Order: sequence, then C-alpha cells, then structure tokens
Amino acid sequence: MNKKISLMNQYVADLAVLNVKFHNLHWNVVGERFVPVHVYLEEQYDALFEQFDEVAERLKMLGEYPLASMKAYLEATKVSELDNKDYSIAEAFSVVKEEYTKLKALATEIRHLADDEGDFVTVAVMEDMVAEYDKQLWFIAQSFKK
Repeated sequence: MNKKISLMNQYVADLAVLNVKFHNLHWNVVGERFVPVHVYLEEQYDALFEQFDEVAERLKMLGEYPLASMKAYLEATKVSELDNKDYSIAEAFSVVKEEYTKLKALATEIRHLADDEGDFVTVAVMEDMVAEYDKQLWFIAQSFKK
C-alpha cells in the first residue's frame, strides 16, 4: 500500500474517532455559553461524518478498501480519546483547535502526495477539507478575542 493510501486510511480512522470525541464534548460541555457551543459541536461532528464518508468513498474509487471497523480505527488513529466528564467551553474549544490543526496538517500531506501522483480528484477533496479546517480554526480564534 502506498503512503497516500495509508494516510487516507489513517485520516478515515481519525475522522471516525473524532466523531465520537466531538460527541463527548457536545454532551459534556458546560458553561455560560452552553447552548451555542453545544450546537456548534453538533455541527462539527456532523461535518466530520460527511468528511469520513467522502474520504472512504474516495478510497473505494481508487480501488482500495477503507478501514471499516472500530478495531481498525483504533489501531490506525492518532487521535486520543477523552474521559467522560464535564468540559468547560475553553477546554472544548482547545480540543477542537488541536484536532483541527492536526487534521489540517494530515489533509495537506495527503493533498501533496496526491498532487505528486497526478490524483487531482483527491487533491480537490483534500483542499476543500483544509479550507474548512482553516475556517473553523479562525472561528475558534475569533471566539477568544477580547
């Protein structure tokens, strides 16, 4: 398996585990701005699921099998899980920021490998995802400006 395919499968695993991690934050965030942050986190895990499906389908289009079990996801992911506890809004945003920063770097690496192979469809898919992470990172930064 080439490096691009391997990283795309890691990306699928990361998105699957992040979907659960963001659910944890969504359910357990607390604080004065609970409602909008609760809603924001739901929007984020919904978006992660769409990305998860898109990358898995792209792997199929490339003639590969995407990872498709919790066991495989947990073996391949670089995402750490969270404890079941309350998370402040600042803690929740810190987790989202850290994870989106990592996803952006991984998507960028996949994008470059795809470009080197002339795989312009994967380039386009990854560029869209990088742009979305960039936007979310900006939103988080704006949330903490005084």
